[in-house]
Amino acid sequence: MTSLLDDLLDDLRAEGDQLLAAVSGLDAVGWATATPAAGWTVATQVAHLLWTDETAAAAARSLDGGPGKAAWDDIVLQAMADPSGFVDTGAHEVARLSSTALLARWGAARDDLAAALRAVPAGQKMPWFGPPMSPTSMVTARFMETWAHALDVHEALHTVPEPTDRIKHVAHLGVRTRDFAYSVHGLTPPAEEFRIELTAPSGAVWAWGPEDAAQTVSGPAYDFCLLVTQRVHRDDTALETTGDDAAHWLTIAQAFAGPAGEGRTPR
Repeated sequence: MTSLLDDLLDDLRAEGDQLLAAVSGLDAVGWATATPAAGWTVATQVAHLLWTDETAAAAARSLDGGPGKAAWDDIVLQAMADPSGFVDTGAHEVARLSSTALLARWGAARDDLAAALRAVPAGQKMPWFGPPMSPTSMVTARFMETWAHALDVHEALHTVPEPTDRIKHVAHLGVRTRDFAYSVHGLTPPAEEFRIELTAPSGAVWAWGPEDAAQTVSGPAYDFCLLVTQRVHRDDTALETTGDDAAHWLTIAQAFAGPAGEGRTPR
């Protein structure tokens, strides 16, 4: 019987493989293609995922003075020296690699992250740039980032990935980060829970929150996931809301850590 962590890692693997298929075989022009993220090319997007996978593996191995502690401590010092720019710096540095070297290193990083997370002792959390995270929470976050950055790559290459029910991880994170979205805007989140009902690509219905909630969000799960990763403007979704608080939340929602993003302009 597989564990929740195993299932999450399988989905992360599948999502990474889908992106790998999209970029394998690209020529130099393809790798240098600009993506919707200002200043980031296809190579930078993949390099960012590589860098973050390596960083997460170091964090997982830093517990109890483990073999990754020195590497993690060095990363923390870099973050302290340049809090707003160290992530971008890491991505741009790695993006200088040849495409062959970049993909080989990303493949190794993906394998290493899975092994490192499986080795975290039961009940322990790993350090991160915000609150400590459990291995399952880390995989969920890595899935969200892999899916979102892959969308940027596909948009740059004018390709469309096939939606799958794996996006439930992104939707779950989007729901769980509701209060965080308010906090990064300096706002107090509503006290009451919202009811979220989303239709999956398969047609299944996913739901969070009390059925009798006054504030509701409903519609396509794919649109919701695009919105909470700020890959689409609120006006370009088919999401429906009941209540002013729910409507406002969708204008500030974000499932990713860090400051509020700029979002997308309406199409």
